[in-house]
Amino acid sequence: MANNKPTGSGIVYSTDPSFRTAEEAQAENTLPAPEQLLKIKLETKQRAGKAVTIIDGFVGTAADAETLGKKLKAYCGTGGSVKDNQLLVQGDNRDKIFQWLLKNGYSKSKRSG
Repeated sequence: MANNKPTGSGIVYSTDPSFRTAEEAQAENTLPAPEQLLKIKLETKQRAGKAVTIIDGFVGTAADAETLGKKLKAYCGTGGSVKDNQLLVQGDNRDKIFQWLLKNGYSKSKRSG
């Protein structure tokens, strides 16, 4: 069975049944907390004026992203979601999330905006 997924690496088609893109190979293993380079930002565009805190840069499995998202939402006491390894938390919770990440070993995290 051939892999016919478009990738950003210029590979268009592969006949190798065990072929995986770099993103797929990397996403199989979740980086430990101290090695994660997470970026925290606030966004209000196309959200009817409502603020959403976005955590970008998570490297790992979708299940681990969901777990981190649940912990952050519970800590902030708000809702949110996880899409494409991007964690969304309702409201302006940049400071709370930044402090939680530092407290839980995500030392390379940085707050923007």
